[in-house]
Amino acid sequence: MPVSGTRGTLKRVVFIAAAAAVGGFLFGYDSAVINGAVTGIQKRFAVGNVEIGATVSSALLGSALGAWFAGSLADRLGRLPVMRIAAGLFAISSIGSGLAFAIYDLAAWRVLGGIAIGMASVIGPAYIAEVAPAAYRGRLGSFQQLAIVLGIAVSQLVNYVLAEVAGGDVRGVLAGLEAWRWMLIACVVPAGVYLTLALLIPESPRFLIAARRLDEARTVLARVEGETVDLDRRVADIESVLRSELRPRLSDLRGHRLGLAPIVWAGIVLSMFQQFVGINVIFYYSSALWQSVGISQSGSLLISFSSSVINIVGTLIAIALVDRIGRRPLLITGSIGMALSLATASWAFSSAVKVGATVTLPGDRGAIALVAANLFVLFFALSWGVVVWVLLGEMFPNRVRAAALSVAAAAQWLANWLVTVTFPSLSAWNLPVTYLIYAFFAALSAVFVVRCIRETKGRALEEMG
Repeated sequence: MPVSGTRGTLKRVVFIAAAAAVGGFLFGYDSAVINGAVTGIQKRFAVGNVEIGATVSSALLGSALGAWFAGSLADRLGRLPVMRIAAGLFAISSIGSGLAFAIYDLAAWRVLGGIAIGMASVIGPAYIAEVAPAAYRGRLGSFQQLAIVLGIAVSQLVNYVLAEVAGGDVRGVLAGLEAWRWMLIACVVPAGVYLTLALLIPESPRFLIAARRLDEARTVLARVEGETVDLDRRVADIESVLRSELRPRLSDLRGHRLGLAPIVWAGIVLSMFQQFVGINVIFYYSSALWQSVGISQSGSLLISFSSSVINIVGTLIAIALVDRIGRRPLLITGSIGMALSLATASWAFSSAVKVGATVTLPGDRGAIALVAANLFVLFFALSWGVVVWVLLGEMFPNRVRAAALSVAAAAQWLANWLVTVTFPSLSAWNLPVTYLIYAFFAALSAVFVVRCIRETKGRALEEMG
């Protein structure tokens, strides 16, 4: 079904959704930039696996906190003010992280940046779902994940260039600072872009109606749905839904099953499965992982960049299919593909041979491990990477959307933290078993989707419940 209005209307909606999704770019950039900096941080501050795991994952605790209160803050202040606050916090954190004088100082700045990312991770999908016409909501909602993977790719490329300019060493000095510090400081650029765009796009029409700013809501609806739409009727439809329900609060999420409504639990578990498959191990630690099996720093950064390109390809596939074949088929396909590729990677790494301080993969096992890792990234990107964010933006009823999305996103960040903080120690203990654990969760996620997730393709937000 076409969007009401002209091609210009669709272009405006695409721009608005893309601008809101830049918060996802911040997440992707921060996720992957630390991948390139891990080796430099570990050597500069002389820390082990436990300390580096805690430092890398510290941002995720901040993200859980930011996601937790972002929904209620957005319902009080509006969607755009929360975006602007997040952009400012992330810019400050980027500079502080790059100039950190100790490992605990770096961790503190990463927590602050994590709060900003957590806020952006909640407000982006909610805002896009609220401004996007139903026929295009899946593809526009996919912009969040596309922005994440673009952020990953750009940061990997920046990391590689900085390391090369510094002589192939992330501890090489550039303009008085080690290269890994410039990697972290460079995050201030996307933060500035996010802030600028958040000053240009309109407020969510559903928030405006809830705040009784009806004339502004009509203006925004005309921009995103076209001049030919019956604006009074659209406002009345949204207003009737909002008026019949209480203002969103965390207490509204309560239900008879373990204290929360079933739809809220579905969002929480969906979010946790997205992380328990171990995807962010690739983005946080792949450089160090490939170095551990004999690949140089520059080579490992280049491999990480190639994986991020595959991530983009998979995301574009998902964007093309999410509104055509639906959310559930993509999730199930991705779960099966991830389980098989992770099991293959586990098998390849099980043959690693250590001679002195050098670890190698014999014969063709190295190539198999690399292909399996990239297939895992591809299957994740074309399914769980995109679809989870789309579902979180649209699966909850209007009454509790912001609050429920906050809880689900906070659960996702906590799951991400658990995987990230444990991987260095788990991989040092037994890397093949670690990958088998992730493969188990990938297989289990398919069962969860079949049993617990409803299809939302083509349904209006007011029909969710």
